[in-house]
Amino acid sequence: MLNKPDNEIEISLGNALFTDRGFKPLEKFLNDIKGFYEAEFLSSNFHNPPEAKKQINDYVEKKTHGKIQNFLDSLDSRTVMVLVNYIYFKASWENPFAPIQTSEEDFFVDVKTPIKVNMMRQEGEYESYYDKQLFCEVVQIPYHGTAEAIFILPDNGKMKQVENALVKETVCKWRKSLKTRRINLHLPRVSVTGSYDIQQLFEKMGITEVFSSNADLSGINGAHGLQVTKAVHKALLKVHENGTEAAAATAIIIRKVHQPSVTIKFNRPFIMLIVDKASAITLFMGKIVNPIEN
Repeated sequence: MLNKPDNEIEISLGNALFTDRGFKPLEKFLNDIKGFYEAEFLSSNFHNPPEAKKQINDYVEKKTHGKIQNFLDSLDSRTVMVLVNYIYFKASWENPFAPIQTSEEDFFVDVKTPIKVNMMRQEGEYESYYDKQLFCEVVQIPYHGTAEAIFILPDNGKMKQVENALVKETVCKWRKSLKTRRINLHLPRVSVTGSYDIQQLFEKMGITEVFSSNADLSGINGAHGLQVTKAVHKALLKVHENGTEAAAATAIIIRKVHQPSVTIKFNRPFIMLIVDKASAITLFMGKIVNPIEN
């Protein structure tokens, strides 16, 4: 479990293992879960699915400061164990956007489909890099504290190529290649939520047996007869003038003598990463196709 609450940044993430009252996992399994994932152990009554669902949903809602609600929609009375992972992040920009500069502009969901969004604007010096191999613009925006946001704007038609290359080595290369440029930055306010059945994602990756009756999960309780029945993911992201998951703010803009600037408009689908500076660990990753879609 990682918790870094202070005056500048809030990060909390962790794991929890909910087990049925009559289910006895192996001691080694419990020790591994505790040792590798620092999981919290909680007892549940899965024979009463509504009660167990409420227990898990309340836990997730509390750990995410009320941002992820109604996490699970149903549970089966045959459930014996639920493993939960959560993360919560809140920080303010080092240099907030001035709300007075925000105006309505077009955002292109695809080449032919514009929608109107509230576009934040700010001209200043940013660390940025254009990747000539992946055909994308990379812009770093620092938060107060130990995190930064990295926005990746692929050229038209290059989103899939960038997504396929989105591994830690690529992010490290981008961070090392950043140079200071004066940029007229256009970034949309973002307010998106999503729920995903990640079982389908696992199956596309070839991980299928664990979801079948042939699954071998004997490392959990020393016996066969267990299988994964559901894998779900729910996420929320808000980007405002004051930061990420932020409220309204007032900013005073002090402008330098005008210098030539490069305009970068995030007015088509883009990728956002939140990265811990010290460890280079990616805390959050999202693709924004429509910044106002719920």
